[in-house]
Amino acid sequence: MTQRDLLLPAVAGALVGVLMGVLVWQGNPPNMGLCGACFLRDTAGALGLHQAAPVKYLRPEIAGVILGALASALFAREFHPRGGGAPLLKVLLGIWVSIGALVFLGCPFRMLQRLGGGDANGLLGLGGLAVGIGFALTLMRRGFTPGRSAPLSPVLGLLIPAMALGLLAALLVPLPGVSASESGPGAQHAPWWVSLGAAFVAGVLLQRARFCTLAFVRHAVFSRDLPAALPGATLILSYAAGSAILGTFKPGFEGQPIAHTDALWNTLAMLLVGLAGSMAGGCPVRQMILSGEGDSDAGCVLIGMLAGGALAHTLGLASTPAGPSAAGRVAVVAGIVFCLVVGLFARSAGEPVPTEPVAT
Repeated sequence: MTQRDLLLPAVAGALVGVLMGVLVWQGNPPNMGLCGACFLRDTAGALGLHQAAPVKYLRPEIAGVILGALASALFAREFHPRGGGAPLLKVLLGIWVSIGALVFLGCPFRMLQRLGGGDANGLLGLGGLAVGIGFALTLMRRGFTPGRSAPLSPVLGLLIPAMALGLLAALLVPLPGVSASESGPGAQHAPWWVSLGAAFVAGVLLQRARFCTLAFVRHAVFSRDLPAALPGATLILSYAAGSAILGTFKPGFEGQPIAHTDALWNTLAMLLVGLAGSMAGGCPVRQMILSGEGDSDAGCVLIGMLAGGALAHTLGLASTPAGPSAAGRVAVVAGIVFCLVVGLFARSAGEPVPTEPVAT
């Protein structure tokens, strides 16, 4: 691996960490410059898919990341429309990723920001995530495959970016039925143009760096490929530096913003996210990047996450800073069982057995 191969991902991770800090400084919730699960949940609420008043806002960061990845992929000739790899399973896995993340109170990408902000509860989430990835590795070695994608028409590869543009238009030209929170996390957001611009640049950087939080953990823990883990490390460090400059760095477990201290369920919730996310092919933000590259299966995961965010709040599964609900605990266990059963019995005959998660 050349010095340039190491430098680009490391710099990209550091710059994305800075951008996340800017978004928090400009008004996003604490340690939430970008969170795939939380922002899709907020978007679901804005569209009327759930009625939890504090978490409703059409987050422009979603469109920014997808469109940034699209622009980067087109420029680098890496826009490859593809799909057809068990789309229904991808939707269901997306639902479980979203539920697990909302019990933890953040997707793996927010987990990195929580760690950078000093939230020690993120270490529990990191441990659970690693165990979930380990389970997924074992299932894949035993024969599980999430399905093989085939090339698609460019029009089909552009469907998710077109939907992202539609969500952005609905924010800028308010439509009847689209709502926004007046208080709570949904009411905390940077100006739309700051959110869109920062997320667009982040989408470009993450696409060029091939970054995925699940791959970061896999490289750091299982393959011991530390150079490949550099983007995640530099993201945490740069976000921590920004938090220290802004005076928001707060080390410890107690009193962390939009977080709870239930160690067991922080761990198990992220175990579910690591397991389901690896089976689906990447963390939520990585699914946005893949959607920008024309991967319609990644789009299915995002649609599942949108539905999962709605279900989590409609059914009372999401945690609060006071801790997880009883229904949320049951849902996490059910999600882990679902993934293990599917992973053990969903095998494709005649195909090579992958030896590592799809996430790259």
